[in-house]
Amino acid sequence: MGPAKDPLFLFRPVVMLAEWTAGRFRRRTAPDRRHALSLQEPRIVIEDGLDARVAAIVEPVITDLGYRLVRVKISAANGCTLQIMAERPDGTMTVDDCEEISRAVSPALDVDDPINRAYHLEVSSPGIDRPLVRESDFVRWSGHEAKVEMSVPQDGRKRFRGVITGVDGGAAVLRLSDAPEGTPNPVLLPLAEIGEARLVLTDDLIRAALKAEKLPLPPVASMPMTLMTRTRNSNTSTTTTTTKMMTGTAPAPPETGPTEACPFSTL
Repeated sequence: MGPAKDPLFLFRPVVMLAEWTAGRFRRRTAPDRRHALSLQEPRIVIEDGLDARVAAIVEPVITDLGYRLVRVKISAANGCTLQIMAERPDGTMTVDDCEEISRAVSPALDVDDPINRAYHLEVSSPGIDRPLVRESDFVRWSGHEAKVEMSVPQDGRKRFRGVITGVDGGAAVLRLSDAPEGTPNPVLLPLAEIGEARLVLTDDLIRAALKAEKLPLPPVASMPMTLMTRTRNSNTSTTTTTTKMMTGTAPAPPETGPTEACPFSTL
């Protein structure tokens, strides 16, 4: 056992971790091998530009905490917003999880300082009509409808919508709802050439997601999305934190780019 002031202890007989967080001990089960492999599964849909720079800063921190990064997005919402989507390997996410990630990535962002003005740091779960960014996402949500945009055209077409039926040989299998007569259906979409993919909000998806979370079906077609926001000022390093539960999905960035409203440091 380490010194009393050491905030992290490992109790090998019961394979349990205890860590000092926000003035209290939190107990977390040590990840097994399958859990560890799941954490290391690479994303097939990744960011570019400044989003990619921020992702490179925060993803190792998020992984070390036992979570998986889903997406990083910088937009002009509320002046300037850095949105980080993350989840546990089993797909769950709580307000406490969001707060833990927010507190952990903030110092890393302060050191590299990729955004040279005040901004809102928003940490959230992926929501119900979530982005699909890993091969396992297409396996897990097989049987549900998705929209896929390819970075490389497939037979002259880049946008597809249909029901996921699995993964075959490094390609997502999609049964199209609008396949022209006489064309192959389902289609194979190479995972390495997917630019963006996300689930389509349907009643079946809502039921499946709520069942996984063991929550009662709400009266409206929506599902709670865990969200935490933190306002940051890069000049003074002060923060104001708001934690809440939102219904629905993460807000989409505005159609117009953030270049003028949210100036960034140069890469």
